[in-house]
Amino acid sequence: MKDENKRNLYLKVRVSQEEVDAIKRKFQNSGMDTLSGFVRAMIFEGYIVQMDESKLQEIYKLANNIANNINQIAARANSTHTVYKEDIDEIKNLVNQLWKLLQFLQSKVLQVKHRPKMISAVRSFPDSTEN
Repeated sequence: MKDENKRNLYLKVRVSQEEVDAIKRKFQNSGMDTLSGFVRAMIFEGYIVQMDESKLQEIYKLANNIANNINQIAARANSTHTVYKEDIDEIKNLVNQLWKLLQFLQSKVLQVKHRPKMISAVRSFPDSTEN
């Protein structure tokens, strides 16, 4: 190792026991050989993903609405032997809204996934209702 690449300095960081346990779990799941290497990789390569949980709640709500509408249509179709175009159109509209949200989420995940990596050993893991 060249002299300029020697690691002879220490970095001290205060953490709680829960944080140490979490770091150790993540290190064990990383497949890396040393905790020091893992921490360095996370500092230089890792990134923080902030997620708007309201978008996930919106996806969940839309999926539930779609499922409920399909169940209502199925019950009505079983009793009346008729399916109404308005019901199908409403489901299509809800599915379209759901797809927009999912595509937005996918684009954000792909942005994180395709960032250039400095250390290859580390694996990281719209307005939606617009019509």
